[in-house]
Amino acid sequence: MESPNKENNIQYWSKCKVKDLYNLPFMDLIYKAASIHRENFNPNEIQVSSLLSIKTGGCPENCAYCSQSAHHKTGINKESLMPLDEILERAQIAKSRGASRFCLATAWRGPRPRDISYLTNIIQEVKNLGLDTCASFGLLEEGMAESLKDAGLDYYNHNLDTTPENYQAIIQTRNYEDRINTIQHIQHAGLKLCCGGIIGINENEDDRAMFIANLANLEPQPESVPINQLVKIQNTPLENAKELDWTDFVRTIAIARITMPKSHIRLSAGRNMLDEAAQGLCFLAGANSIFFGDKLLTTENNEESFDLKLMQKLNLIPEKPNFPE
Repeated sequence: MESPNKENNIQYWSKCKVKDLYNLPFMDLIYKAASIHRENFNPNEIQVSSLLSIKTGGCPENCAYCSQSAHHKTGINKESLMPLDEILERAQIAKSRGASRFCLATAWRGPRPRDISYLTNIIQEVKNLGLDTCASFGLLEEGMAESLKDAGLDYYNHNLDTTPENYQAIIQTRNYEDRINTIQHIQHAGLKLCCGGIIGINENEDDRAMFIANLANLEPQPESVPINQLVKIQNTPLENAKELDWTDFVRTIAIARITMPKSHIRLSAGRNMLDEAAQGLCFLAGANSIFFGDKLLTTENNEESFDLKLMQKLNLIPEKPNFPE
């Protein structure tokens, strides 16, 4: 049963209530989501992020969807941390192309204490370029989130991925509580939370509803919510996952908007599998953030020319960073 959280003035979302949203007629659901979106955001603005893998391949985790896992033979080689000058060059290019946020990602279980000094230096230098900063560095130990916050980090990405019940079917080298513990470190440090997950990983309707409910019930709710569609990668356990219908993806975007009205809802991995019309429906349904650039870590994204043309057709303008340059 849905009930208000009086302390935080947000609603508690049960699996049943989220399933009720999934079962709404498609047009009614889109209308409801679009109305809520307009109450909280300028519907003609879109937050543009650029994502860079600064340490690629060789990850010890065995995530069933991931090309960078050392457990899967996907042809991705293990690389060392990228040099600072190359990172800053890529960040400057991203800014010149309209990105307001630069996201840094690493393929490992989590940073070691000796990595923090280098990572905080990267954050400080990227921040000095006039960009919001986001990091996806994996599981954090005590005190690491505070160090990243002190360096000027704005957002930390740590996805739920799926539900607690479905988690061990997707990942066996860590557990769901590991994710929750890191999310608690992030929020206790005062960092903004970027937290979402993946659909199309052979989850059922209950899994998908519970996944959205768990996201919406985080306190506080994530400031940014990336919704990913599985990109099937050869030689990973999910390479033959059941196809996801595009309407299911749009429905999930709409429900994320309804349940998390003040969050940025980001179209993330798999967006390039949607045509212009389907992506336009996602924006109408409340999506207001994208990754800009032709690659997301190791998987393909929309070409920049496609995004620029689509934004022009839909009269969408990039959202500015949260601080003056």
